[in-house]
Amino acid sequence: MKLTEATLRKYIRQLLKEGVYDPGIFKAVFMAGGPGSGKSYTAKSVFGGDSSAAQATATASGLKLVNSDPAFEMFLQKAGIDPADLGTMSPKEFEKLTVGPDSPRGKSKSIRNAQQAGYHKGSLGVVIDGTGDDYAKIAKKKAVIEDLGYDTMMLFVNTSLEVAQERNRDRDRKLPDDLVEEIWQDVQQNMGSFQTLFGRKDFVIIDNTVYGPPPKEAIKASNAFVKQPVQNPIGREKIQQMLAAKGPEARLPKQRSN
Repeated sequence: MKLTEATLRKYIRQLLKEGVYDPGIFKAVFMAGGPGSGKSYTAKSVFGGDSSAAQATATASGLKLVNSDPAFEMFLQKAGIDPADLGTMSPKEFEKLTVGPDSPRGKSKSIRNAQQAGYHKGSLGVVIDGTGDDYAKIAKKKAVIEDLGYDTMMLFVNTSLEVAQERNRDRDRKLPDDLVEEIWQDVQQNMGSFQTLFGRKDFVIIDNTVYGPPPKEAIKASNAFVKQPVQNPIGREKIQQMLAAKGPEARLPKQRSN
């Protein structure tokens, strides 16, 4: 299945119909971790679903995945570039593909932003994939999403630098070693700030140095966050308005408190 703009628009229209009965309504989970940390594997393990490029749209728990990587690979292939060659490119060649709105990475981010805007318009629950190397960017995005009515949390997937480098070299889409180290250093420096930003209860660190299922405590905390009633007053008010618009027989979404 190819990701085209027409396919994306059709998919978003379908999602908007879910509305107030979406199981993860007004829930946003930020994923953070450098290249090779295993964020996609962790998201799949925690929330369920298919993390492959062609199917990276939703989790088994109903949350929608927001990730620019599938579109990035699509634009690379359209340009005749094998994603596996990224790690062997010179800094100048790599920059041409990743910097600027007209670059493959820039175009993929535009698609991701349109996708995320569509999800937010429908108040749908989302898992937002990212490295976490830019604290200010995530803090701003968190504030914007909360102003829309969302509850937010972060899953911080951590590994040692050595493991991150080793996994990066084994990936089909490699990054230059120096870039992996630079991002890893930035992510590590932001860990404490993220914990303060999200709060201890809604900030979960997952040590993924050794591949395996995430700790049961992390899965429990994540599922509890998704299933609990919306806490954000803006979101709660919007849910009431949605229910009122549907008529007197409408009922609240089935979210459980723990």
